[in-house]
Amino acid sequence: MKTKQIRKGGDMSEKVSVWSSNRFWRRSATWVTGVASVLLILLTFDSMAQMKMGTKEDIAKKVEKRIPSPLVINYTIDYKLDPYRGHEIPIIGGEMPRPQGGIKSAFEKKEKFFGRDDYTEQEASALIHKGKLTIQAKNCMDCHTLLGNGAYYAPDLTKAWLDPTWETLAAAFGGKEYAMAAFLQNPPKMAMHERKMPNLGITKDEAKAVVAYLKFMSAIDTNGFPRNFGKIKGAVDARK
Repeated sequence: MKTKQIRKGGDMSEKVSVWSSNRFWRRSATWVTGVASVLLILLTFDSMAQMKMGTKEDIAKKVEKRIPSPLVINYTIDYKLDPYRGHEIPIIGGEMPRPQGGIKSAFEKKEKFFGRDDYTEQEASALIHKGKLTIQAKNCMDCHTLLGNGAYYAPDLTKAWLDPTWETLAAAFGGKEYAMAAFLQNPPKMAMHERKMPNLGITKDEAKAVVAYLKFMSAIDTNGFPRNFGKIKGAVDARK
């Protein structure tokens, strides 16, 4: 252990440990604070880059973004186990092999969404934005969880678009998006849960927008959250 001598009455008579030196701890605190601040700044810039929404150019080049372009509502969306990353990931427009192993989105397979698969980026963005505003206006997070935020009284909506329940209703309504929109407009009539959702007075246009937002949200890469979603084949914890 390092020690230092201090002078008392002109004599170097007592040795004190450096660990009890105020000067040492002040300097250490300054260095630690400085390094931590630099790391925080770097992580902030990295987070901002990760949260930047993708564009139509990214889809054209088959570039995956954590938050994809609004154009994903024109494509099929699945949720599959990626062996390379060790958890489930959104698969947009079909899958293709990842160069370093595993799978990734192909951005090729389209599907009709309320009768169209040719929404422009501006149209899709406006529809999704309206859905987000409707969800906020109706205080959906008072009962539901979205992207890890909200309550746990009602089902998590982060991957609601992928819930197999809507597939079973798709034929009766002409597509699962129509089934979801019908439910939102009159939840008590289509109650599927013991904790029944009240009628919030959501209009037809608002319901369409909310479904668009839910589909878009299901395409966001949430690092496998929520784990083991629903009963989707392959959606298992890869660490087991």
